[in-house]
Amino acid sequence: MRVDDDANTLASLSRAFRLAGHEATVCDNASRAVELLRTEKFDLIFSDVVMPGKSGLEFLEEIKSAGVKAPVILISGQANIEMAVRATKLGALDFLEKPLSTDKLLVTVENALRLSRLEDENRELKRRLGKHQLVGSGATMKKLLVQIDRVAASETRVCILGETGTGKELVARAIHDRSQRRDMPFITLNCAAVPAELIESELFGHEKGAFTGAAGRHIGKFEQAEGGTLFLDEIGDMPVAMQAKLLRVLEESEIERVGGERPVKVNVRVVVATHRNLEELVAQNTFRRDLFHRVYVFPLFLPSLRERPEDFAELLAHFARQLASQNGWKEKEFAEDAIAMLQRYSWPGNVRELRNIVERLVLLAEGQKVSAGDVQLVLPAAIAPPHDNASSSLAAASGTLAARTESFEKEVLLAEIRRHNFHMTNVARALGLERSHLYKKCQQLGIDLQSLRRPE
Repeated sequence: MRVDDDANTLASLSRAFRLAGHEATVCDNASRAVELLRTEKFDLIFSDVVMPGKSGLEFLEEIKSAGVKAPVILISGQANIEMAVRATKLGALDFLEKPLSTDKLLVTVENALRLSRLEDENRELKRRLGKHQLVGSGATMKKLLVQIDRVAASETRVCILGETGTGKELVARAIHDRSQRRDMPFITLNCAAVPAELIESELFGHEKGAFTGAAGRHIGKFEQAEGGTLFLDEIGDMPVAMQAKLLRVLEESEIERVGGERPVKVNVRVVVATHRNLEELVAQNTFRRDLFHRVYVFPLFLPSLRERPEDFAELLAHFARQLASQNGWKEKEFAEDAIAMLQRYSWPGNVRELRNIVERLVLLAEGQKVSAGDVQLVLPAAIAPPHDNASSSLAAASGTLAARTESFEKEVLLAEIRRHNFHMTNVARALGLERSHLYKKCQQLGIDLQSLRRPE
């Protein structure tokens, strides 16, 4: 944004910015610029100091008080030391004297944008410190980390699959952080959390007046992720109409803002994730086959917490340490009987649920160690012994050995199918079966997957 009361200056600077590849918005007075900043976000703000009405210094003080994070550079033809010192104290990034050469102005722009990106990344790193770490040294996690390192070095599209709470976003971040795009933005969008009528605007942005309520231009997730990675979580829940538009972006590497008049080129790596079975969604015509082949290039299967018992104690210690650091608490340990009791629980919410329970336990435990008694109070379901239902039903069964074996096989299959939310690839992996053999087994045992499936 450029704020100046001189129309000729605005026109010449706007032209110079556009020729250098920047989009420029101009305002001829500070009050109008303040109004614009309430509805739009800008990467950099230039303002003259001496203007009719509100001065550049007053404008700077007002927008900084309002929480505007964009760097501000003031320009004046009547500069003095006192004015420059005041501008710096109010939060100006730089103070330039007129007349300005175009070359000097553009160098200032590039330096300011580079510094702004570094500050944003620094804030993000501080926010993420300890929160986005993949934890686990067991064989399953080691194998996953090898796959992450291998695919991160390429531009291959990745589809992350796993139950809810297994850490799909953590894996997407790990891919980004190990890639050549690590110094550029990592942007996320949960497709299931955005209403169908708003998802196009969230992804591609919109122009002012594109629809009722569009008070200003909105930059979408693709443009926010320029040069970096865009993580689309729960891609299986994206509306079919939107899938066609996403497919075009993946093919053409360009987006069109809602209400826009021209396409905008984008350079973004797209990583997707879902807890649903995309192959089955394709068969049901709720997910486009052509989009499936675009995003399902390198599938990464995330294990559930139940499938990585060797990492359990390490995860407990990690979350306890993380919570102590974040809240200023004294770090607590877990007694062996408490760990054993927690391991008996089925953890349908996976690692996410585990972290929440650890926070509750650490907060409520009276002693230095979290005890089995604490676990019993916070998580009564953890008291039940493992596989209790399966073993009791087997003991209660009657008939020949073949009949009892078949009954038990059917019960185990049904339990695994429901546990993996009908994701048959994960079921087959958990049971050590080929996928085709799994389907044949279901047919032999009279398991009708269509009638079993719960409504989404």
